Amino acid sequence: MRKITTAIIASAFAVAMLGACGGSSDSTDTGDSAAATLGEGEGEVNLVAWAGYVEDGSTDPAVDWVSDFEAETGCQVNVKIGNSSDEMVELMQSGEYDAVSASGDATLRLIAGGDVAPVNTDLIPNYADVFEGLKNKPWNSVDGVSYGVPHGRGANLLVYNTEAGPAPTSIVDMFSPDSPYAGKISVYDSPIYIADAAIYLMATQPELGITNPYALDQTQFDAAIAALETQKSIVSQYWALYTDQQAALEAGSVTLGTTWQVIVNLATANGAKIASTLHKEGATGWSDTWMISSKAKHPNCAYMWLNHIIAPQANAAVAEWFGEAPSNSKSCALTADPNHCATYHADDEAYFANVWYWTTPTTKCLDGRSDVECVPYSEWVNAWNKLRA
Repeated sequence: MRKITTAIIASAFAVAMLGACGGSSDSTDTGDSAAATLGEGEGEVNLVAWAGYVEDGSTDPAVDWVSDFEAETGCQVNVKIGNSSDEMVELMQSGEYDAVSASGDATLRLIAGGDVAPVNTDLIPNYADVFEGLKNKPWNSVDGVSYGVPHGRGANLLVYNTEAGPAPTSIVDMFSPDSPYAGKISVYDSPIYIADAAIYLMATQPELGITNPYALDQTQFDAAIAALETQKSIVSQYWALYTDQQAALEAGSVTLGTTWQVIVNLATANGAKIASTLHKEGATGWSDTWMISSKAKHPNCAYMWLNHIIAPQANAAVAEWFGEAPSNSKSCALTADPNHCATYHADDEAYFANVWYWTTPTTKCLDGRSDVECVPYSEWVNAWNKLRA
């Protein structure tokens, strides 16, 4: 992966900087990338995003951080909802979209495929206020070169029916055949969920030696798949669309599951008797990155969008709506709920030390081992498809 991405950097960075200047007579390029300035917007920007990330008031009139962007920049926002990281990668490979809100299980694939370009953070003034704990991470940069701006972060939580018993505390309840929730368990339908099985094994089978749920050698990987095969007998729902799990929670047909806070928020608003918690063994999670296509047709508007979505006010709004920690440190003073950042541990690096952010598995083991090869993401996909067949 390092060899591939290093080779991409030179050409992709050139594309990014040409795009950033946009060919406008108002653009300036002195030969120093830090001195480059954006030209005028191209009139529109085409985005691929998770549901809830690009709201223009059509879902809820009070939830809108798009209209002001369009008014200020003249860039009309067109958004395609990506229902999974795999779908987002496919959409970005088409070359029809300018930017994407990519999770860590998509970012490295997009970088390696040359589908996204490095970004010049000097063209994104609000980047200066992003929490340092989110900058220059393995899922949003390569060899010190940034490939996007952090949007926000959160853990994949356990959601449970409050009338079905006490709050669960362990991931074991998601995997044990003796789980009191057997037959009413909801699981995220994605190959990256194999990492959740790895966390379960880290707690219950330490002799396997798993130290990173995204770095599994063949023996460790086979054990994770075996755990998932056993889990199938107690699962009632595999969800890919967030609305599917929301409906199941509201109907009471699911009493335990892996979830996103936004699903809990929406279902609770509709009367579902549920709550969420973080299991004691730690959890998988996400730190999403807005990235610009290497083939962007509207690069100036894309840069403007990246700056806008991490601006304090917009970032505070999306963080509250979606249910996540904002990426901009100044957003915490602007949330409607003054306790939002404390609730979501926005600046609590100790909390996020127990969260394994989604990352693309590669043959080079991400835990530092060099004496074995790890199972790459392509094999995670194959195994998951076989499991779900």
